[in-house]
Amino acid sequence: MSIPDNKIKKNIFSLQLNPDDFLPADESEKQELVVMRESVTFWRDGLRRLFSNNIAVISLVTIILIMLFAFVAPSFYPYKYERQIRGSENLAPMEYSETELARIESGEKVFPHILGTDNLGRDYMIRVMMGTRISLVVGLVASFIVLIIGSVYGAISGYVGGKTDLIMMRIVEIIYSVPDILIIIILSVALKEPLKALSTLQWTEPRSSSTLLKAL
Repeated sequence: MSIPDNKIKKNIFSLQLNPDDFLPADESEKQELVVMRESVTFWRDGLRRLFSNNIAVISLVTIILIMLFAFVAPSFYPYKYERQIRGSENLAPMEYSETELARIESGEKVFPHILGTDNLGRDYMIRVMMGTRISLVVGLVASFIVLIIGSVYGAISGYVGGKTDLIMMRIVEIIYSVPDILIIIILSVALKEPLKALSTLQWTEPRSSSTLLKAL
């Protein structure tokens, strides 16, 4: 019995691997291993990867809900963040004041204070919304400023090169070597008194401007 040229003879009693498994693949076998992938754009591929990650989708939905809570909900909320309601000071969540209870008994609809009120009668819920909005705006603006400064700084460093690049990168490394907590402590100490004066300032007083300038 003759053996084809592309076959290697093996002893049937041998424990060695089958030499035929290591022969070069022919064209038909190569075609079976070809996997054609649909051609997609960069954004479509990114969205596909995003929605295939459950944690990423949950995070995206959470961010959207927070954005709606901070930027859309205040437009429909019946109370304003600066409004002081007389007689409604220090209310617990979902509690009505005596004045509001009287209005309800007279048939008027009064929206509850979902999170209660502070010592000045201001609704906590709307103030939480506005505080969330300010936090988001500060974070977005700070990130944008960092992006602009970093891009310009890096572009100058890379374009000029040489000793200028070396010095500029060492400056960046020195800044990164300073712990963030140390910077926060320094800023909190430096801005404590000015912010305290600003928070307790009464703009209706004639000396308000001079008091602010003195604090700064």
